[in-house]
Amino acid sequence: MVQPGLIRRDILQMIHEAGSGHPGGSLSLVEILCHLYWNEMRIRPREPHWDQRDRLVLSKGHAAPALYAVLARRGYFDVERLRELRKFGSGLEGHPHMQSLPGLDCSTGSLGQGLGIAAGMALGLELRKPAPVFSAYWATASCRREVSGNPLCPPGPTGRITSRPLLTGTVCSSTARWRR
Repeated sequence: MVQPGLIRRDILQMIHEAGSGHPGGSLSLVEILCHLYWNEMRIRPREPHWDQRDRLVLSKGHAAPALYAVLARRGYFDVERLRELRKFGSGLEGHPHMQSLPGLDCSTGSLGQGLGIAAGMALGLELRKPAPVFSAYWATASCRREVSGNPLCPPGPTGRITSRPLLTGTVCSSTARWRR
């Protein structure tokens, strides 16, 4: 697994060279993204469209520099491209655009859309025959309802969508597992 400190350095260098960005939002996701991409997710960086891959929906799209750094260090594209953040035509835009880089499964930007997108992706894939086994990791600034008491937070283990926190605090991961 790559050291989170290396990802943090990449983020700060990218944002500094770009002259704009959201360092706080990006830095807050480093550990969860490292854990997911090196320990949890079934991925093949050389086959970014592999049908059986797990998908990540980055609900807070302004934290794209963290995702870009992880994708580069995981081998989806050359690390040197990180210097292109927010440069016209580079593909490393301020928010993820799924057609601009390998490894991006979703274009995001507006806060709060992640859970709906992840659930929709899972339902859509379930309609395919044969349906792939699928996990959607939803990373956003929210928390489990059982912990916070907030009715706007995603529910815990009910039905087919379950929450399991990877870190304590305000970041959680919802995993949708779908089988035929």
